Amino acid sequence: MPRGAARCFFLVPYPGACIHVPPPPPNQLVLVRYPKGLKLDDIYTPLWVTGTLKIEKVSNDLADAAYALDAGKVRVVKESDL
Repeated sequence: MPRGAARCFFLVPYPGACIHVPPPPPNQLVLVRYPKGLKLDDIYTPLWVTGTLKIEKVSNDLADAAYALDAGKVRVVKESDL
């Protein structure tokens, strides 16, 4: 795993939602668990995430989420995806 890589992060409904106060409601947030880790230079980078999504209430210092995703693959969105 790259040094400084995130193994757990929120998928948010719009850019900047992760720093918005108050945060979006729990039904708009997904906690992603990615054991391989992901390092990004820009937190606004759109991501394509695949894995198993489940209903799971998650609460931490940043926000509350109603869903969690055990990611098998995470990659940056490419223009060809759009």
